[in-house]
Amino acid sequence: MFSRILTPAYRLFKTSATQPSTMKLVESAISENSVTIFSKTTCPFCSATKSLFSDKFPKVPVKVLELDLLEDGSAIQSYLAQKTGQNTVPNVFINSRHIGGNDSTQAAYQSGRLSSMLKV
Repeated sequence: MFSRILTPAYRLFKTSATQPSTMKLVESAISENSVTIFSKTTCPFCSATKSLFSDKFPKVPVKVLELDLLEDGSAIQSYLAQKTGQNTVPNVFINSRHIGGNDSTQAAYQSGRLSSMLKV
């Protein structure tokens, strides 16, 4: 009985040290690409975000990292949560600036802010 109570609390409060290689991979992907999307192949919100870029901005290069296909995908997602406060995917960055998830990205497109950020 105590394990069911303590295990979630332990997970909540334990500190996990992010590997330098994970941090470097994330930071490099963000800084070296004008658009970086951290995604999962089975996520419908991720698909909507990727479709937005491919349909509306086909000439803009987009770096997509599919976390469910990467060995350290869960570590990357944990690091992104620490970095941005967002636990979910997609996690979108434009010109090294965190935009947010699908809703934020779609709203930025609708308002015209996305076009101005991409300078198209």
